[in-house]
Amino acid sequence: MRYAVFFWAMTLGAEGLEKVKRIHVEKLSGGETAGHMRDMMITAIQASKLFALTENPERADAILRGSAEDLIFTDTFQTNEGITARTNIGSGSTSNRGSALGRGIGAQVGDHEGQRIQERKHEATASVRLVSTDGDVIWSTTQESLGGKFKGAAADVAEKVAKRLSEDFGKAKDAPGPVSAAK
Repeated sequence: MRYAVFFWAMTLGAEGLEKVKRIHVEKLSGGETAGHMRDMMITAIQASKLFALTENPERADAILRGSAEDLIFTDTFQTNEGITARTNIGSGSTSNRGSALGRGIGAQVGDHEGQRIQERKHEATASVRLVSTDGDVIWSTTQESLGGKFKGAAADVAEKVAKRLSEDFGKAKDAPGPVSAAK
């Protein structure tokens, strides 16, 4: 008796990714900087030379959707340490005749140290998905960055998205199609 067994070898979520030739990048939701990050993603994906990009969603094989945010904030770190000790002992008396008797002991110790550091930070995140014309999600990723030495956080995230898409596209393209095994 012979059995035909079919195995589909594909990366998780990459079903149909190898068929994508033309991509439309939708406006990304998020803060005011989402439009700027969209432009950076378009540039980074186009630089990969794997896909044609179109502004017309009706001509696209898939649509890139999602959200992006590019934040600048100040991180503050503050510490205070201190030790203080005080001791006083006293005694005194006066009489009507003008004589006075007094004794006293006193001590004081103190130390205090404080530190305040403010650091300006830049953080960008993007969570995007590639959706087929039928509405099926065929690929997704979330990337974040605090920026690099020579690159801003938004540019770094855009490049990470494009790199991940290129890597996963290569894996999907190299994956074998249906395999038939006979028994």
